[in-house]
Amino acid sequence: MKYNRIPVTLKVNRQTKNADIRTADTLLDVLRENFGLTGSKPGCLNGDCGSCTVLIDGCPMKSCIMLGLEAAGREIVTVEGLRGSPVQRAFIENNAFQCGYCTPGFIMNIEGLIRKHPDADDAVIEEWLQSNICRCTSYQEIKAAVYAVLGKETREDHK
Repeated sequence: MKYNRIPVTLKVNRQTKNADIRTADTLLDVLRENFGLTGSKPGCLNGDCGSCTVLIDGCPMKSCIMLGLEAAGREIVTVEGLRGSPVQRAFIENNAFQCGYCTPGFIMNIEGLIRKHPDADDAVIEEWLQSNICRCTSYQEIKAAVYAVLGKETREDHK
């Protein structure tokens, strides 16, 4: 069966990109299949795990539940667009990953957190971390990375 495709122009990582997509294509599919941006990972494909998180106009969005067409006219940032960012460095310095599959989604979510709440307290950090799932780690290293990028001491620093 041949699917009708329509042209779409998206602004991704400060670059204008064009693609012919199906109206049913998710943003995750468009990013990975049309633009080769594979940092966003397919996990649950229903918005639960957060491994596909990107920034849309500076806010974290799970790209598996957003249509590619909905992203037209919006500013999209993927993990590839944050290469060398303070959040990425904090994840590396705090060993905040094991298998790494969820890491891009966490990095994008935390980037959104620091943009929206640069003075986030423990409650806000806990709330934001709940939108992503990691099956490999205890989250302590991830929390340490968040605290590091926010320039805060962790609770463990006081022991």
